[in-house]
Amino acid sequence: MEFLPEHIDQYACIHTESESSLLAKINRETHAQVMKPRMLSGHMQGRILSMFSHMIKPQNILEIGTYTGYSALCLAEGMQKNGKLITLDINEELQTRVQGYFDASAYANQIDYRIGNAVTIIPTLQERFDLVFIDADKLNYGTYYDLVFDKVATGGFIIFDNVLWSGKVAEPIKDNDKDTLYLHALNKRLHQDPRVQNVLMPVRDGLMILRKLT
Repeated sequence: MEFLPEHIDQYACIHTESESSLLAKINRETHAQVMKPRMLSGHMQGRILSMFSHMIKPQNILEIGTYTGYSALCLAEGMQKNGKLITLDINEELQTRVQGYFDASAYANQIDYRIGNAVTIIPTLQERFDLVFIDADKLNYGTYYDLVFDKVATGGFIIFDNVLWSGKVAEPIKDNDKDTLYLHALNKRLHQDPRVQNVLMPVRDGLMILRKLT
């Protein structure tokens, strides 16, 4: 997932706002104690998500794929004072750890953390979302997009993570590489969707930013 030369990446990180002490703790403990720590958004992407949230000033945020809660807390930083963030994850094994992080944050009363299948939970949500961040099982990305689209306010934003898939989508794709084939097709679909404005940012593993036009 490293696309920039290391010295340039380090320079950018040094000259980017630091993590909070809580985020640094989550970063450290995730890498030391949790499987697949590369799934963590991390310092640079986390600050970008925070910046987007501050720009948008969302009332309601939906996150699909909580992992250890790092990205949720970054997104929460730009919420309105009475805003709400709903974050969904299917992994109940991390629930106690993640809830502890949320409870230790300034957003404890604004984060609604739910364990379960997002495909069944999303249709039950009544909120109108200004910002949606999708970072869960890749083969369901299109399903999540379809489920959330009508729940996003006009002018609202949908962000997909991992759309460059370690650069594989830009290389010759093997017929049996279903994840890469799927993400390549999804990127094409999103790019051609007339209902949104889009930009694919080569940040970390790729962020597809969509603004709903209608």
